[in-house]
Amino acid sequence: MIFIGNLILILLSSLILGQISTRLNMPAVIGELVCGFVLGPAILNWIQPSNLIDIFSQLGVILLLFLAGLESDLTLLKKYFKLSFTIATIGVLLPIILIGLTCYFWGIRPQEAIFIGIVFAATSVSISVVVLQEQGQLHSRAGTAILGAAVVDDILAVIALSLFTACSQKGKTSGPTNNPILNFSLEIGFLGFLWLIYRLTPQLMHLANKMTIAHAPNIIALILVFTLVWCAEYVGLSAVIGAFFGGLALRQTPQHKKISHTISTIGYSIFIPFFFTNIGLAITFNSLGHDLIFICIMTILAIVSKFWAGKYSSLLFGFSKNEGNIVGAGMISRGEVALIVSQLGQSQHLFSQDVYSSLIFVIIISTILSPFILNHFIKIQAAPNK
Repeated sequence: MIFIGNLILILLSSLILGQISTRLNMPAVIGELVCGFVLGPAILNWIQPSNLIDIFSQLGVILLLFLAGLESDLTLLKKYFKLSFTIATIGVLLPIILIGLTCYFWGIRPQEAIFIGIVFAATSVSISVVVLQEQGQLHSRAGTAILGAAVVDDILAVIALSLFTACSQKGKTSGPTNNPILNFSLEIGFLGFLWLIYRLTPQLMHLANKMTIAHAPNIIALILVFTLVWCAEYVGLSAVIGAFFGGLALRQTPQHKKISHTISTIGYSIFIPFFFTNIGLAITFNSLGHDLIFICIMTILAIVSKFWAGKYSSLLFGFSKNEGNIVGAGMISRGEVALIVSQLGQSQHLFSQDVYSSLIFVIIISTILSPFILNHFIKIQAAPNK
């Protein structure tokens, strides 16, 4: 019964604080994070981390990455592949290099420093899309570049995370065997399995449509994604790669919109708020004072690395200076993927609790600042036309 009480408190608080966040033109996820550290040990200490909360949180991660794959527009990616791939590749490499090197020279272990760089490699464009829509720029050259790059960006970030997880665990009992070469072969085989699933998914969903059982397509979609998650973890890769590519496979099917609606309803009603709240439960303010300089430096690098990558990559394809500024600003926002990666790092003890709390603060700050920066450059772009 204690868990039921916690469930009520978490959902109610997430709903209220999420609503306050949206009223302040910030993503609801900020309110859900605040919910965690207000209710948790950091402030009120009403809710403690528990095994059931952790299970709900893990399901939230899986559904969140599954939805990210479902919402990735591969048609847009194919149409603007060179532009999107260039922006995304530089946008993934630059944060890993700049932030990784800075963390290393700060005295952080190399493995931990690289992982922190990967945390800030992914972009969340959900906020940027809202700003672009409001300003009528969503289908402009800059808006299209941001959307296309975001698809590649997420794919590259998920692959980088899985490769890092696999490589960092060599020699340990992460894979199904004690033979590193055999484990690596299984990981490569799993990538081939993903391609096979991608090709077979339309036929699988066609079969689901013929079934008389209610919600058969949704059930088969969940079976597919959980199977890929289980397989990914079994061969020693990150579970998120299975969830994300499961979503990509289902994106090509006619049922993807209905599945996305159903899974969104399930996920955002219960499991996804638990994930963000669980992150907040692990945040403490113990290190905020002496880590303030580190947080400021990381925030600057998180903003600058994505901005430079988007801006100068766009200029290579003939974009104007301010169009490049818009693309760069649109790539700044971190969000769900960055939070997922940081939470995975904390769960695998890749960095200390103090560093984890600092990273969450940096993600929140950069996410809050990004729409203001983007809006600034869009107004500059529109000014000569007024």
